[in-house]
Amino acid sequence: MKYPGKYDYQEKFSKISNSPPFPSLPESDRGFIREKAFKYRFTAQELRQITEIALDFSLWNEPSIIEAWPIDKDLEPGKETKKALLKRLHEHWNTLKIQPKYPQDHQSQAQASYPKPELIMREKDTLGLGRCPVASTKTRCCNLLTLDAVENCGFDCSYCSIQSFYHGNKIHFDSRFAGKLKNLRLDPKQIYHIGTGQSSDSLMWGNKNGVLDSLIAFALNNPNVILELKTKSKNIAYLLRQPVPRNIICSWSLNTPTIISHEEHHTASLEKRLDAARRIADKGLVVGFHFHPMVHYDGWREQYCTVFETLLDRFDPSEVAMISLGTLTFIKPVIRQIRSRNFKSKILQMPMVDADGKLSYPVETKLEMFSCAFENLKPWHDQVFFYLCMEKHRLWNEVFGYEYRSNEAFETAMKHSYVEKITNSPFIASR
Repeated sequence: MKYPGKYDYQEKFSKISNSPPFPSLPESDRGFIREKAFKYRFTAQELRQITEIALDFSLWNEPSIIEAWPIDKDLEPGKETKKALLKRLHEHWNTLKIQPKYPQDHQSQAQASYPKPELIMREKDTLGLGRCPVASTKTRCCNLLTLDAVENCGFDCSYCSIQSFYHGNKIHFDSRFAGKLKNLRLDPKQIYHIGTGQSSDSLMWGNKNGVLDSLIAFALNNPNVILELKTKSKNIAYLLRQPVPRNIICSWSLNTPTIISHEEHHTASLEKRLDAARRIADKGLVVGFHFHPMVHYDGWREQYCTVFETLLDRFDPSEVAMISLGTLTFIKPVIRQIRSRNFKSKILQMPMVDADGKLSYPVETKLEMFSCAFENLKPWHDQVFFYLCMEKHRLWNEVFGYEYRSNEAFETAMKHSYVEKITNSPFIASR
């Protein structure tokens, strides 16, 4: 095989090594890859693949590319040798994705290095009310309306898509939010489901800039609105002190203690989230729970089942509006952002397949996790609204034994179920 000359290859390697993601690698890994690149004359595409694998090993807190590299000291450079080495490297990489193990003593670097966010007041031109930005006709969607009460999040969940929407560590509050929300005119004959947890956490900021005052007044003046405040925080003190209309639903995103401590940095612990939800339910408000994302790792089943059992013990189904199920789904910019960060996370240590232009678990893995959740929450099946968030239509039948014929049918059933739970009026949703 005829290779380019040394200086020709030097130029090719220089272009790759000076562009992302190569500079993000530890210095020892960069030197090792450079040595192997000159020995085997990897193409630009092959070098990018090796670099991404090396970054993943570092991100996942697994042995480095140096330790994982197949033994090659007695191998002669050549096309077939290079092909065999890359094949073995990819096999090892894919094996590590099957069921990652979280060490008990793992301490995320992101938690220690995450800077305190800067809170900024600015005047926005519009209210920021619109359709869910990740809605798609290829998956079953509830047509949620999202309200950007705050932009950017002070928590630092490793998997969060917000990091691809907003840049920098700045949290934006609209100085004219209250006035614009007060002037919003809605059709009084229509039921609206509006959530504030898409662009930021709904409760972590409390009543900063009068946000909760504005939302409470809005819900009170618009009884046909189901206003959902979704959170991973324990910050409910302001709500406990105020009269809160029943058409406000506080919902908590839940996960296992392992995922919370390793991947949901700066959020409240599982116990504190459940304590907060219990106190809100005791106040007479309806609550909800989102298991999104469920994560597949060594010990996932036992740990999630413990969470499900705790919910059944601590809450009555009459207090719970919904249980949603979903899992990790990535767009490529988010994957690049995660790989560029200097922290340890196993969130990308998973088998990824195409999911309508995004990357997610294979359908079989999703079915296993969602079915586990639904089966373990069986006592609530006929009294709580269960749904899959942004998943393929076929999964509904396989998990729940039914599916909605359209997004509009799903939306209508959800709204009517929530209204029934809020008002305690009888209603049977048609599927």
